[in-house]
Amino acid sequence: MQLSITPFTVHKRVALTISRGTTSDSVNLWIRLTAEGIEGWGEASAFSVGTHTQTTEQLTTELTALAPKLADFHPLERQRLDPLLAGLSSAARAAMDVALYDWLGKRVGLPLWQLWGLDRERIGPTAVTVGINSPEQAVTRLQQWQSQVPELQSVKVKLGSPQGMQADQAMMTALLAAIPAGTKVSIDANGGWDLATAIAMADWLADRGIAYLEQPLPVSLDGELEKLSARSPLPIFADESCFNAADVMRLAGKVQGINIKLMKAGGLTEAWRMIQTARACDLQVMFGCYSDSAIANTALAHLAPLADHLDLDSHLNLTDDPFQGATMQTGRLVPNDSPGLGIGIEPTLELAGG
Repeated sequence: MQLSITPFTVHKRVALTISRGTTSDSVNLWIRLTAEGIEGWGEASAFSVGTHTQTTEQLTTELTALAPKLADFHPLERQRLDPLLAGLSSAARAAMDVALYDWLGKRVGLPLWQLWGLDRERIGPTAVTVGINSPEQAVTRLQQWQSQVPELQSVKVKLGSPQGMQADQAMMTALLAAIPAGTKVSIDANGGWDLATAIAMADWLADRGIAYLEQPLPVSLDGELEKLSARSPLPIFADESCFNAADVMRLAGKVQGINIKLMKAGGLTEAWRMIQTARACDLQVMFGCYSDSAIANTALAHLAPLADHLDLDSHLNLTDDPFQGATMQTGRLVPNDSPGLGIGIEPTLELAGG
């Protein structure tokens, strides 16, 4: 099989601020695997979690070096391919894994959700994200989302403001006054709190009907998660602390749920493994994203019937996503009936190289 790698730049409609900083654009990689006249598509997007960083340059180098080695392989030879892919960074491996599944779905003429025997009716609402901001600007961002997604059912709020707990509470108070009753609200602190702040905020947020609390502590304080979970009235979900199934096992008994992202996990294969491991450990499952386009979010949408919570909104905040795939229906991101991922090129946009 042959591999082509195309960088593309995407810009956020609204820059997103979390506890670690602000992002407004990114350069992602679109890959295409070709065999038997069929193309399988995948995406690699750079990300940084603490001391763990995968850059676009690094991912490009790895995939470029991989390309000539694929000539002796067929997309159906997954067991033979696995050792070759194992040495890649997780985001590069995710792109390859998704492309191989897309190729397979197209080869057999089935969308991935149907190939796996899943039920799209079980897909829950996907959250839209409101980043750290002033109370007034946070409400404005919520209103923008409400205009863009009229049947909005779920909102995820980024906390962990560098200005401290009072700033977090002021922003949340303003948002909760503006969020319609019945809307699911979750919190992601991106490791922005210490243990004492996390305990205090968990109590404060629980009194206000929040559904769950994601990554309240930095990865360096993983040893405090069990203590926090025992004290928190809210379910605690691990994100930056959880990359793969081995991490799920390590976190079992210390948190109530885990966040699966394609770029962390290394693709749909490991995402499926993480889901099954989490269920065996009596943990809940949520899906998340980085600065991903419709390719990566659509890929996870095919597995969405297996998740408890969904946060696959990054592509919705892009002004120039060149791809189209799963669509928002009553606040839910639903994959279509086309074979494989069901991804096409957005006809009104052109790929912008990095």
